Amino acid sequence: KVYVSVDLGKKWILLQERVSKDHIFWAVAGVDGDPDLVHMEIQDTGGGYRYITCQIQNCSDKTMAVQFAGGTDRDSLTVQDDYIFLQTTSGNRTKYYVSYRRNGFVQMKLPKYALPKDLQIISTDENQVFVAVQEWYQTDTYNLYQSDPQGVYYSILLENVRSTKQPEENVLIDILEVRGVKGVFLANQKIDGKVTTLITYNKGRDWDFLNPPDTDMNGKPTNCKPPDCYLHLHLRWADNPYVSGTVHTKDTAPGLIMGAGNLGSQLVEYKEEMYITSDCGNTWRQVFEEEHHILYLDHGGVIVAIKDTSIPLKILNRQLKMPFIMSNFSLAEGELFLNRVLPNRCKKCWRVFGHISYRSDWELVKVDFRPSFPRECTDDDYESWDLTNLQGDRCIMGQQRSFRKRKISSWCIKGRSFTSALTSRVCECANSDFLCDYGFERSAALKSDSSKCFADFWFNPEAPPEDCVLGQAYTSSTGYRKVVSNVCEGGVDLQQNLAQHMCPLIAPKGLQISIRGESLAVKPGEDITFIVRQEQGDILNTKYQVDLGDGFKAIYVNLTMTGEPIRHRYENPGIYRVSVKAENVAGHDEAVMFVQVNSPLQALSLEVLPVIGRNQEVNLTAIILPKNPNLTVFYWWIGNSLQPLLTLESFLVARFAETGEVRVTVQASCGNSMLQDSKVVHVFDHFHVLSLKFTKHLDMYNPDIPEWREDIGRVVTRLLAKETNIPEETLVTVVKPGLPTTADLHVLLPANQPKRKMSVTSDKRIAALKQALNAHNISFFLRGGHWVLVTLADSDSDSERLGGGSGYWAIVVLFVICLVIVGAFILYKFKRQKLPGRNVYAQMHNEKEQEMTSPVNHSEDTQNIIQG
Repeated sequence: KVYVSVDLGKKWILLQERVSKDHIFWAVAGVDGDPDLVHMEIQDTGGGYRYITCQIQNCSDKTMAVQFAGGTDRDSLTVQDDYIFLQTTSGNRTKYYVSYRRNGFVQMKLPKYALPKDLQIISTDENQVFVAVQEWYQTDTYNLYQSDPQGVYYSILLENVRSTKQPEENVLIDILEVRGVKGVFLANQKIDGKVTTLITYNKGRDWDFLNPPDTDMNGKPTNCKPPDCYLHLHLRWADNPYVSGTVHTKDTAPGLIMGAGNLGSQLVEYKEEMYITSDCGNTWRQVFEEEHHILYLDHGGVIVAIKDTSIPLKILNRQLKMPFIMSNFSLAEGELFLNRVLPNRCKKCWRVFGHISYRSDWELVKVDFRPSFPRECTDDDYESWDLTNLQGDRCIMGQQRSFRKRKISSWCIKGRSFTSALTSRVCECANSDFLCDYGFERSAALKSDSSKCFADFWFNPEAPPEDCVLGQAYTSSTGYRKVVSNVCEGGVDLQQNLAQHMCPLIAPKGLQISIRGESLAVKPGEDITFIVRQEQGDILNTKYQVDLGDGFKAIYVNLTMTGEPIRHRYENPGIYRVSVKAENVAGHDEAVMFVQVNSPLQALSLEVLPVIGRNQEVNLTAIILPKNPNLTVFYWWIGNSLQPLLTLESFLVARFAETGEVRVTVQASCGNSMLQDSKVVHVFDHFHVLSLKFTKHLDMYNPDIPEWREDIGRVVTRLLAKETNIPEETLVTVVKPGLPTTADLHVLLPANQPKRKMSVTSDKRIAALKQALNAHNISFFLRGGHWVLVTLADSDSDSERLGGGSGYWAIVVLFVICLVIVGAFILYKFKRQKLPGRNVYAQMHNEKEQEMTSPVNHSEDTQNIIQG
């Protein structure tokens, strides 16, 4: 329950019930039009969760506004600055949505095969979103992504950032934004069990290790030399419970960073040496051998450091005057067990919180350090320093920035009106001011050329966006976008070749029909709500033909745009074929669902070869999660038949007697849950098959899901068609499940070609394909900076197989038999025309041979022949 008070706590009013803990947010000034608006995640009467808003003065069930169509996942609502985030899970897939400045929700576009298991919001300032995504192959690390200003399209910045799970399922990502200097972040990366600290000066575009100091706090050489040794820090936590793992930065002290860590090849959890930098990470110095409580005073001009220990302190603190001049203070009243160091309203004072003994009450000691500094600083007491990255570049985030700091020889107080920023000058744009756009990635093999971005294999830069509307214009990406909040002007412009295109009429694609509640098994008379969605293609100029299978048929316009569901009720038990066909001038798509009117499954995928031969046996395999082999019933539909084939096994052996396209649909039923998948099979009389293989690093990025295999097959088909000029529609590449990753290339016969020319044309195409594969001309770019090479599976390049049904060979065998019969008949007629005397001689000769041969001996010889 959530209560609200508008009179400073004198009276409390119940605002709403069933509100998720920690998921209530007040209006954001400058974004929400109504300052009394409240954002909440509540549980509805059906047990699901919804995102609603209402006013503080009136928040009844009648006045609540539902802001997202459909239910959301529990504890997923986040309202932060200009953005609202939430997520929904269906089956084993989770979708993440974002709303920018309170506009409609849009699905967040991560790389297609990121397949996130979890997503954490890192930062939303400066009109940009930083998110950490745990992808399908990760366990204790996350990948860092950066968005466009709307928070929709995301590009990868850094992989394998360390993470940990806190109590109450909270997740901490080991990345820290350095306060005081925009664009600077620290992150701990974990690779092969080793944790190393990295720093970026341009919001994640480039990352570097921390340079180690040359000497320790005693002036002795550290003998720490890159690339074998760097400085590593505990950023947000430490696995050692006796180390706080906190790095100290402050907005009023730009460039000042202090934290605990160690020198070496990786971060060591039990080491807690204290290091400090005053130039934003360029040079570091060791100041303590053990971790201390830290407090910045006087805009970072004074640092209070108290040793973290359970022993009562007589020496109260050490005071650091930048740069690194230390003095000690004593506690006049005696010893104190320290609990924490607290700031004070007085900018030149601080407080220590603790107790004199374990049995005493808490003590609060106020310390005033003003007597140590007799005067306030003047302009002559300061010197300037320039912000640079580790390469010495002064132009960072498009500008040169200078700050001022107190001189070593000056003992003075900066004062309340002090500002660190001195000057800034806009720079010309360079390659480092641009990062890879959505769908593009920098190649690991080309790190020296830091501006080069390549399109991932699943992304087509020239294709219009999914929401492209006929008559509107869209801009194709060059592969680059300017870093958000970068203020550079002129110079290099990697976006200068942006091309404007008019949106074409796009055929509907990715049409989906589902039932609200995700159940395909319902009771007679139960209300059903059908929801139709379309992933791609035109909506405004598309008609939708709906057939619910019981005689109800209708035609809709703008069905998927309005989001209005189709409500229906089946009165009689049975199986109903529900279909939705979307059609416009450019093409059509169809979605089919079988509804059954009579323990939950999570996912179902149909595995079937897209190309098979007529009358050839083919395995139809259903893959389900979780696996319940003894509890799941499988229903198989071949074509449009309403009568399914039932099996208790997850596979079915089938034959297709007719050529053409045949739709195969499977449903898996377990308890009250039911899922389905559908694929189209192309049946041919004759085709060729070439076995293919890939370079082995493709296996590292193989999630072994059907969609990934289909995309790999499509890109190989497209590359082969382009290289050999063979029509793309006559090539089909099928990637096989499992590891290692292999594939079969199906070469189909050209349509409308005389049979006598088929073999000649087929031989030429096979030769062209083998030549392209053997010449290593077929490759594509893979995430991680690798190029995947496609070659023939056999070393001798003789991997051709002949595919097709038995009907083709039956015709050939029948033709040969006919030739033999005709030849025997001609030979018989020829002998009948010979001389009679010759025939009599042949007959007498045979009779003599029969008289000379014993029947017994003949039988024994025959038996010996059979046994031999």
